[in-house]
Amino acid sequence: MHDDHNDDHGHHHDHAHDNHYSDMQARVKALETLLTEKGLIDPAAIDAIVETYETKVGPRNGAHVVAKAWNNPEFAAWLRRDATAAIASLGYTGRQGEHMRAVFNTADTHNLIVCTLCSCYPWSVLGLPPVWYKAPAYRSRAVIDPRGVLAEFGLTLPVNKKIRVWDSTAELRYLVIPERPAGTEGMDEAALAGLVSRDAMIGTAIAGSSKISAAGSQEALP
Repeated sequence: MHDDHNDDHGHHHDHAHDNHYSDMQARVKALETLLTEKGLIDPAAIDAIVETYETKVGPRNGAHVVAKAWNNPEFAAWLRRDATAAIASLGYTGRQGEHMRAVFNTADTHNLIVCTLCSCYPWSVLGLPPVWYKAPAYRSRAVIDPRGVLAEFGLTLPVNKKIRVWDSTAELRYLVIPERPAGTEGMDEAALAGLVSRDAMIGTAIAGSSKISAAGSQEALP
């Protein structure tokens, strides 16, 4: 079984393609320290804001999209045809999500999202990208060895399940619609959304999995 890499690379990114973050991280830290010393910012408040956008606001939007697709076949069909419009109908749109495509996990196929050149990511439905999504290790290895990368996230797939890797760009971003967990037929959308983590919508976890929290656990890959 060969893993597929669907590289939709008319990859005209409108960002700089820099694989090295240490310099920028150092500059940000220095600026934060200076502003803190001058009493202009509260680091705890900054951390709370970042945490909200990383793990709450954005992922909740995406989880709503997934839950509605699970419970509403017509909405799921609309997502397949025109994910941008379907997602926008729920009020989720913005500069980082103007052009969306939903890819559906099935019994035969598992989808994984990456941005190989930088870190394009659908902020409108997933919030801020996790650190590991932007790391060069993930961006290169997700394409070369997706099965191995998923195993490091605690997700071991059957050998006969195909993995499709989708490469996000500045023009087109992806949202994974995970498989609906068994035994959830009677649940409403709100309850279903609670089963959907950010990582499941990137493809590094499955819905209902307790191994990866909404915030994710893999902050760096070796």
